Amino acid sequence: MVDRDRGAGRAGEIGRRPQPGYNASVLEFQIREYPLQQGALEIQYIEEYFTEFPRKKSAAEILERLSDRTSLILMAEVPLPEDPSACIPVSFKVLHELREHESDPKMFDLVERIRDVVDFRGKKILYNWLGATRRDWRGQGFFRALSEQQEEWALDEGFDEIVVKTKNRYYDMRGTLDHLQYDVIKFEPHPEDNQESKVYLRKRLNERVRRSNRTAGARGQ
Repeated sequence: MVDRDRGAGRAGEIGRRPQPGYNASVLEFQIREYPLQQGALEIQYIEEYFTEFPRKKSAAEILERLSDRTSLILMAEVPLPEDPSACIPVSFKVLHELREHESDPKMFDLVERIRDVVDFRGKKILYNWLGATRRDWRGQGFFRALSEQQEEWALDEGFDEIVVKTKNRYYDMRGTLDHLQYDVIKFEPHPEDNQESKVYLRKRLNERVRRSNRTAGARGQ
């Protein structure tokens, strides 16, 4: 199991130069790995900024899902322009282990839906449960940086692949996952509205992924 207190009270800073047309005031940000209790509260707070999400996750719901399984909560934080000593979260990711035999009804349903395309036998599967960037901070590399950090962590924890589920209408998310080299493994049509159709994607993990991330990071410095 992951150490729930690992990363509490510390943050690893990752410098990023803004691309043309981006917010030039954002010269650097930090990625922080949150312990479970604090992370659940932060996620509940930041989700209030996402109007496209029909239902916000509560801290209690996050705690219930993650309390007995390996998980990771990451956030990208930026300094406030008016007070550089204070930081605000602008992007986040929540991932957790997905088991072949789940007792939670939602997780059981998910496993059954992807069992024909994901082989759980003898493998550790990581599920990318939640993640987004605040609309006014998008396009500046936060989500990619979080994704690379999660992949490093997943490799260190011995996971074999990452699975994510999204909806057809989340075009920005689908584009980001495509850029991060996630493969579509299943499309589940909605009977009435194609935009509500579910898309399942996967990224297999190996040391080439780690080397690729580091090469991309070096190019971006």
